Amino acid sequence: MEVISFVALAAGLIIGLGAIGACIGIGIMGSKYLEAAARQPELMNELQTKMFLLAGLIDAAFIIGTGIALWFATANPFLGQIAQIAGK
Repeated sequence: MEVISFVALAAGLIIGLGAIGACIGIGIMGSKYLEAAARQPELMNELQTKMFLLAGLIDAAFIIGTGIALWFATANPFLGQIAQIAGK
């Protein structure tokens, strides 16, 4: 396998695992929000504000990971060093 194929594999893993983690995190957070809103409806506005803030942070972490993965896939700064280690 070429070195670039490992970069593509790593970028796919970063994006895929980040998406899975973000989806699971938002799903758990949404279910807990609904449970808390059902128990105490008077706190629904405060809980909703905090839920949307956390949803944005979870999505931001996934988007940052996607950006880093795409950066490595297109302009990998480590590719030259890896090629030297591999003996090319």
